[in-house]
Amino acid sequence: MKNMVLGKMKRITDLRTVWPHEANDFTKWLAEEANLEELGNAVGIDIDYEERESSVGSFSVDLFATESGTGRKIIIENQLEDTNHDHLGKLITYASGKGAEVVIWIVKRARDEHRQAIEWLNQHTDSNLGFFLVEIELWQIEDSLPAPKFNVVERPNDWAKTMKNINGLSDTERLELEFWQTFNDQAAATPVFMKEFRLRKPQTQNWYDLSLGTSVYHISLNLNTQKKKIDAGIYIPSDKDVFRLFQEHKAEFDAICGGGVELRNASKASRILTYKSIDVKDRAKWDEAIGWLMEMSLKFKQVAKNIQ
Repeated sequence: MKNMVLGKMKRITDLRTVWPHEANDFTKWLAEEANLEELGNAVGIDIDYEERESSVGSFSVDLFATESGTGRKIIIENQLEDTNHDHLGKLITYASGKGAEVVIWIVKRARDEHRQAIEWLNQHTDSNLGFFLVEIELWQIEDSLPAPKFNVVERPNDWAKTMKNINGLSDTERLELEFWQTFNDQAAATPVFMKEFRLRKPQTQNWYDLSLGTSVYHISLNLNTQKKKIDAGIYIPSDKDVFRLFQEHKAEFDAICGGGVELRNASKASRILTYKSIDVKDRAKWDEAIGWLMEMSLKFKQVAKNIQ
């Protein structure tokens, strides 16, 4: 048996050999859809580009974006050097000026004092605001093209944050929050589901959205504790052409979901959904409910993908 020949990985320590200028090169590169997707994969958020060098008073933030499906505002500040106090101050200023709910600081190297500062901010802000500290690396094998790698060194602990405020919740809000947290836990342990979807932060609400890679429509999961049922389907905020296209393929949705698919066309938003009778107030039913919601999400995505 011949010895296998493998390449040797090496790290490019000077990021400016690839991106000479922070704003003109790195930020411009990051704004491209494929590169924002890679960053989104690292932090666990679907990022939709909005604006580069976005104005904040007399200053400007490197990138302004939103989260697909939720519309949460995201600011991204880049630094091709080690972290410093100046950029930390800018980060807070920009977050305030943009009303950001997600703050991402990309750096060459995170110094310990700034890692601690981001950790402290995550511990002392509420569940509506989260800070990510991300190191950007460049690697290549032999003489291959340089490959970027995002390493998240600090991230918000959303569950811990939410638990700080749980005493002020109503019984229904508490149930919804705990149900979606359990949904996330079980989904995260289901490889076939995680291959297709990125999880959202659990909220005190009866609905939960999953991105389908477009702002035109998404998967919507809902709990109805009063009527003792749950539903799953595709939510279309405004595009009637897409609704009509899906409407033409209702038989395909029925076939894969086992029938019972409904079409609901309101003046603005539209839905294609199916529902299951189940009382989520009964925690013994949660495994069944979560299993069904994940199954329907996968099936609706499969049909939508085939149609589009």
